[in-house]
Amino acid sequence: MSRCYEMFVRVSGVAPDKIEAVKNAAEEEWRFDGWYDQNGELTACGQDRLCGGETADEFAQRLAKAVWTANGGGCRVEVHATCQEVPYEAYCFDEDDYRRLRDPVRQGCRELFD
Repeated sequence: MSRCYEMFVRVSGVAPDKIEAVKNAAEEEWRFDGWYDQNGELTACGQDRLCGGETADEFAQRLAKAVWTANGGGCRVEVHATCQEVPYEAYCFDEDDYRRLRDPVRQGCRELFD
């Protein structure tokens, strides 16, 4: 099962004539919501799911390679991956649990020593 992630990317040191190519290459790898260009530093973020079994680390490397290819050389690529799925636990109680949990002697740590 693939998990939902928010990816934030910051790219700097891109050749001025390659900015659009870098944006397009990154968008081929992830669904970014839009780009901001602050004096040649490009930033974007977006939510999506990783491809079949891919880790966030593998995605970040794949994105960096796509950016470097589009740039025609190396540049700084910073990726922040935030998993959007919060772990949770579910509990189900039945009649036996009702009787067990009502017994004050068997609650908490005391149950460990009985």
